[in-house]
Amino acid sequence: MAPPKKTTETPKKIEAPVLPPDTAAGITSPISVPTLVVAPTPVEPDAAFNDGAVEAESVAKAGLSTVANNIHKTQTEIKTTMDKAMKTAEEFVSFGHGNIEAIMKSGQIWMTGLQDLSKSFAATAQAQMEETVSTMKTFAGLRSIKEAVDLQTSFARTSFEKALSETGKITEHSMKLAEQAMAPITARVTFAVEKFGKAV
Repeated sequence: MAPPKKTTETPKKIEAPVLPPDTAAGITSPISVPTLVVAPTPVEPDAAFNDGAVEAESVAKAGLSTVANNIHKTQTEIKTTMDKAMKTAEEFVSFGHGNIEAIMKSGQIWMTGLQDLSKSFAATAQAQMEETVSTMKTFAGLRSIKEAVDLQTSFARTSFEKALSETGKITEHSMKLAEQAMAPITARVTFAVEKFGKAV
């Protein structure tokens, strides 16, 4: 703030009023009073005023500088926070997309495995049916009851062994199928624990 300027006014004239003539006193012309000239007093700025003005200007500048710095700092923090929020949102979207892909892949593996198991069941059933038909044809050509009992015993033993073998194969395939179908989901869970477990 600049110090006040010295005033350089022109002197003011103060004119006295003109009195009307006083006829009672015997004065017939107006009375005139001399004009006074008053010079203005020069105003010198006070040193304390100047110091106060300089200090006020300094405080105002410092205050404005602090406000500007705080606004810049706040804007930077808001931008950083928004960038982090956007990155987190993108990660969640990407993570959700990966989860959907894992579920789809798991479903495809499961369906393919069930088709394979169904084909295996069908092949086993057809083989069992063909063996039963073959055994029945053999029964038709037997001549004694002992041959029939031996054939029946042999057929029952073979059928039982094949049933056990097929059951073992089906159980093994089912376990392997469950493991393969769960692999994509297990991988996503592991990924989630590794990625988001660090944040917690």
